[in-house]
Amino acid sequence: MKLLKSVSLFVIASLLLGSCKSNSEKNEETASVETSSLASEKGLKDYYADYFPIGVAVSPRSLEGESAELIRAEFNSLTAENVMKMGVIHPEMDRFNWGPADAIANFAKENNLKLRGHNLVWHQQAGPWIFTTEDGKTVGKEELYQRMKAHIDSVVGRYKGTIYAWDVVNEAISDKPDEFLRKSEWLDIAGEEFIMKAFEYAHEADPDAKLYYNDYNAIIPEKRDRIYKLLKMLIDNDVPIDGVGIQGHWSIFSPTETELREAMDLYASLGLDIQITELDVSLYQWEKERRELRQGESDEFTPELEAQQKEKYDMFFRVFRDYKDQLTGVTFWNVSDRYSWLDHYPVEGRKNYPLLFDEDYKRKSAYDAVAHFEDTNETEKQ
Repeated sequence: MKLLKSVSLFVIASLLLGSCKSNSEKNEETASVETSSLASEKGLKDYYADYFPIGVAVSPRSLEGESAELIRAEFNSLTAENVMKMGVIHPEMDRFNWGPADAIANFAKENNLKLRGHNLVWHQQAGPWIFTTEDGKTVGKEELYQRMKAHIDSVVGRYKGTIYAWDVVNEAISDKPDEFLRKSEWLDIAGEEFIMKAFEYAHEADPDAKLYYNDYNAIIPEKRDRIYKLLKMLIDNDVPIDGVGIQGHWSIFSPTETELREAMDLYASLGLDIQITELDVSLYQWEKERRELRQGESDEFTPELEAQQKEKYDMFFRVFRDYKDQLTGVTFWNVSDRYSWLDHYPVEGRKNYPLLFDEDYKRKSAYDAVAHFEDTNETEKQ
């Protein structure tokens, strides 16, 4: 009897211990299984392995938790959304803020991801120190070039061998049809030559990096033609430029397939690489100026809008695949609908749903249109 009682007590104790394990350790095991399943499933980078890298714009916070797991599973390229812009990474002449940018660079290296640099010269977030002297006067052209070169040498030099491509000059073309270059302090002080100098300095800092001019509305014919004019001017002057970045802030309304193909053909005719650098598909018509949310304005993601977005993504990527010989990368601007810059611009507080993953990091129907294409049929067409 004593032996039987001892055995019974042992069995009960074992069951109790097993029950304790189910609370904490089982949760860890479940999470491990889910992570393993996510890692083993094909992602966007795998579906497009024979086409071009698939990237995503990130902040350091994107590199934690579920977001980080999604990035590892779906993408093979990163772009820093904000932390490599001059105003953030180089806020004062003699002070750099390397931490956030280093975090992204280290994550890219640890996970064998390509890394794009964004950006070196821009009319926004430039850092006021670069344009003014200590007594508040505007610097001369030569002083501006010295400061520009020091910035580019420091930033490009730090990430040499890690960043494979840079958006060297960003958004230098005017939005006004009757103007060529955007009015800016760069242009006022140095004229159009500042664009050439930026590319020259970037090439000197890292001769192996691919150098891009990057802009939005690059598909709209009248702005497209002025971007083409700038690119041809750079090429004709032997400026070391490798490609053009088409930002791809589009919507369910535009561009059309014809507009997209015509722009791709035009840029490709220059012999430059093309990248889609900042892709998202808004549910709303294009607006440039910021405004408040109007009374009664809906931001519901209806089934009808979802279907239109899916159709647009399907068309965009069908065209991208047709240009795989010229297209060297496609980068989404933000990870998922949980956060998009379009939630704040142009209408603060109007929710947008412009990406392939929803607010819970789940794949949307547009994902299926992008990932599950008929490769054999497209191969026959080419």
